[in-house]
Amino acid sequence: MSESVIPSKEAAPRLSSLFCRDYLFGTLMLGGGIMLHAVETYITATLMPSIVRDIGGLELFAWATTIYVAASVLGSTFVAVRPQSVTLNRCYVFGAVLFGIGSLVCTIAPTMEIVLAGRAVQGLGAGFLVALGYAFIRHVYPEPLWSTASTLYAAVWGIATFLGPTIGGIFAAGSAWREAFALLVPLSVIMAFTAPKLLPSGEGERVTTKTPFVQIVLLVTAVLLLSFASSVDAPALRGILAGAAVLGVVAAITVERHAQARLLPAGTIRLSSSLARVYLIMLMLLVTICSDVYIPYFLQVLHGVTPLVSGYLVALLALGWTAAAFLTASLSGRRANRVILIGAVLEALATAALVFTLARHNPESGLLLLALSTVFTFLMGFGIGMGWAHLVTHVMRLAPSGETDKASAAITTMQALGAAFGAALAGIIVNSTGLLQPGGVEGAVTAARWLYALLALPAALSIFLAIGLPHERTDRAG
Repeated sequence: MSESVIPSKEAAPRLSSLFCRDYLFGTLMLGGGIMLHAVETYITATLMPSIVRDIGGLELFAWATTIYVAASVLGSTFVAVRPQSVTLNRCYVFGAVLFGIGSLVCTIAPTMEIVLAGRAVQGLGAGFLVALGYAFIRHVYPEPLWSTASTLYAAVWGIATFLGPTIGGIFAAGSAWREAFALLVPLSVIMAFTAPKLLPSGEGERVTTKTPFVQIVLLVTAVLLLSFASSVDAPALRGILAGAAVLGVVAAITVERHAQARLLPAGTIRLSSSLARVYLIMLMLLVTICSDVYIPYFLQVLHGVTPLVSGYLVALLALGWTAAAFLTASLSGRRANRVILIGAVLEALATAALVFTLARHNPESGLLLLALSTVFTFLMGFGIGMGWAHLVTHVMRLAPSGETDKASAAITTMQALGAAFGAALAGIIVNSTGLLQPGGVEGAVTAARWLYALLALPAALSIFLAIGLPHERTDRAG
């Protein structure tokens, strides 16, 4: 593998470069959109137990996340396939308005069904805002700052991981959860009002295609089927639903391969495509990282940790992602590809190591096992954070001419699908390996061992995909 053809004529840009006068307002708006989505994600996770205690709907608990993620796929897709006359800053207004409306619906919801309707609208708006965060990078910043801007988003998620649970905890008593949603409404209004003034239009060369409805419906259906599979009791039905979800994904890929209305940039269905490999690496790393959804539960049941402490311990995963993003942001070319590979190895090994540390009964909260579990949780996040910003930069450089918006929106699609499939697979694994039957400590130990052993495999697969990634600007996907 030869060195990158991109010369390094000056020191790598600092994060502070994003806040100079030329980029300040764009940075605040784009970072604000990501922050709104990220903080709300953790607020809702903290508030859901309070919501079901107040208005019922425990059987619909998991759907608050599933329907949000599914809707975000639709929102991110529209950014790429929007009509030619719809500029990116108008999309931002639309996304902020949708997010505000969804938050308002959740605020006044009398039943869990109405909360889910609000979450669907919120998710749609969040899909817009997160996709636009990536799509706007090339319009707001020069190319040397692309990787730095992606690092900023990692920092935003790191902050949100601590801020979200704290805000949620403040409003967790009684019906106060409604005020937490209400706080998001004026923020959404402010962002919608200022977007046309503070963001560029985002106009430019773009290939306009019809909306890929068939692929979207198949993928969203697959997500929902897998979510159903994670929550049903009968093993046979669980297997049928999981199998149907796999068929849905295969059907979506088949349709995408031959369709004129495409969801992904041209050429990305072939494994020989460099861009396809980048997307697959993103997807595999995210599926593995979503095994963290059960870490607080195992910390409490197996290690005797309090709910508050377990929440902040699992937040170290996001801290690891953020720390790694900052440490590796200045790398480029061959060195950037190397940290993507090393990060995938680290995430796979750290996840597998939880089989021997987290998946152990530690009723006295022994410090050694608890400390090792915490370190490996941190390293899971550190591994994906090492290469994420460089994967984003690969997407924007490898996108075919005129399809950068579609390529950027597909990053958000990969994130949403990775989170949805990862959480659903985690649910299927633990529910099939003892969490419910026999349950208790014995079931938790068995389920934890299977969960982290199996979900280390997607990250391991990404290691092979990361070998030989291109690092020359001239490489193209199609």
